[in-house]
Amino acid sequence: MNLSTILDCSLASVPLLAGMTPRVWYAIPLIVVVSLVYGATRHENLREIFIHAFRSAVWVVGFMTIIFFLIWIVGFWN
Repeated sequence: MNLSTILDCSLASVPLLAGMTPRVWYAIPLIVVVSLVYGATRHENLREIFIHAFRSAVWVVGFMTIIFFLIWIVGFWN
């Protein structure tokens, strides 16, 4: 087997794996990274960065939860 055959086989399975993974799981690393970067832009001390990142992550998850329930409730009127 050469490298192109291996890459073709592995790339062919990407849509299958993406279809099996609920899209909500993609939000977790995104929330973590955005919160850490936002905290790092505001503070230089590592402890303060993590505290700010945790608060930002809670805010983002809360906001996403509120939007989810609003869309879910509006879906009943459809």
